[in-house]
Amino acid sequence: MPRKLSKNDFLPIGDLARRTGLSVSAIRFYEEKGLVEPIRTSGNQRRFLRSDIRRLSFILIAQQLGLALSEIETELAKLPHGRTPTAGDWQAISHSIRGQLDHKIAQLERTRAKLDGCIGCGCLSLSHCQLYNKDDHLSAEGPGPRHVLD
Repeated sequence: MPRKLSKNDFLPIGDLARRTGLSVSAIRFYEEKGLVEPIRTSGNQRRFLRSDIRRLSFILIAQQLGLALSEIETELAKLPHGRTPTAGDWQAISHSIRGQLDHKIAQLERTRAKLDGCIGCGCLSLSHCQLYNKDDHLSAEGPGPRHVLD
């Protein structure tokens, strides 16, 4: 049976901002997106679970890793509401995003290798350079860069 939450389990928004390094307005933004859910006191003040420090830290880290806010929202929706997530809860999220991160890492490594080759070769040959797209023949494959990001 889960333990009953006490007053010490909650933080005002200013304390949460200080603990996470986020501005109050950023926390409110994440609240509007449903990524954190405060309770309201009888005086209508926001109070956040201490575990929201970890939720907000996860958001910051995930954004720095290149996850879109919608992807972060999907992952955080898997966490329990009204209780501190367990190590197992966070492990499930870690496992879930590992594939996304592995894909992004592979894409970055391919891009770096191709850029190093293109920038470093100095061939300046329009007849065989990957950056050259004679008569725009790659437009049939869709918009955006075709060779560097694939």
